[in-house]
Amino acid sequence: MNATHDDLQAPPAARPMTTITPLQTFKMLLRREYWEHRGGFVWGPLIAGAIAIVLALITAIGLSAAFHYYLGKGDAHGVNLDFSSKAESAGQIGDLALSGGLAMVFMVFVFVVFFYALGSIYDERKDRSILFWKSLPVSDTQAVLSKLLWALVLAPALAAAIGLLVGLVLWILAWLTAVANGVDGASAIFVQAHPLRVVAQVLLSLPVYALWALPTVGWLMLCSAWARSVPFIWAVVIPLLACVFIGLVNVFLAIIAPDTGFPALRLAYIIGYRGLLSVVPGSWMLSPQIANDAQRAAVDGPQALTQSSIDFTTNLHALTTIDLWVGAVIGAAMVYGAIRLRRWRDEG
Repeated sequence: MNATHDDLQAPPAARPMTTITPLQTFKMLLRREYWEHRGGFVWGPLIAGAIAIVLALITAIGLSAAFHYYLGKGDAHGVNLDFSSKAESAGQIGDLALSGGLAMVFMVFVFVVFFYALGSIYDERKDRSILFWKSLPVSDTQAVLSKLLWALVLAPALAAAIGLLVGLVLWILAWLTAVANGVDGASAIFVQAHPLRVVAQVLLSLPVYALWALPTVGWLMLCSAWARSVPFIWAVVIPLLACVFIGLVNVFLAIIAPDTGFPALRLAYIIGYRGLLSVVPGSWMLSPQIANDAQRAAVDGPQALTQSSIDFTTNLHALTTIDLWVGAVIGAAMVYGAIRLRRWRDEG
């Protein structure tokens, strides 16, 4: 049958529109945060790790050269180069190497996350890109939560992975240094170490960090959404001035009314430490409910302190403290405030 004239003139059928789900939108926002801040999330920790490896290599070469120099002169008396009788101590070298790699990477990570959260919403208003994102079907809740997820979960996990890789290189370097210097029982650096315990401790610390750092990240994001200019003043200087004021009040009360029992240290801890420094990984170790255990380990010596740092129960104990959960609730409230502020404050 031949096609009629109307059939030839009929427009093609419209293609069905693809529906973008909220989950797809959220994944897109996560990718956006990565591409905009990959320099801090990836390259910052990688550069810190590379510096740590180079410094460790220079130190190993320098110590080896100095040792062989004094050994040739006969001045290396009393140096024990036998790890066979100190296998457990040799294993701690491996644990410290892994922990050292993590520490170097997390030193940079702290600054990355701090300033990322501080500028997360303010920078959008400053360059007016927030107007573009608000023209899209993206809610303020999704936008803020994508930033929060990077600050509390994805960035720490990425930094931990990089830190473990750096620690592995330092671990191998420590073993090579021992072998190059003729240390007996150098294999104990590998055999007696506890890499799985270190990795497990890191994995357990990630959810603890997400909850513990929530008040600091929430406060920084709230200031980022609120401040019309220089959010650093709101986020950092004002809490520090509040701590100074608390100290002055405490001194004044100590003079005129010594028995008032003004909780100056507690207030300074809440405002200064929990408000600004909770973003530091492992800072929950200084929580009053946990610090006593760490102090006892430090008194028992470096070996006990090292074992305490890779003990599973340390992070599990943090999850049972009121300090962590109250801070998490307050932090969640501040994140909610940041979402509400982003909804109506568009100007820079």
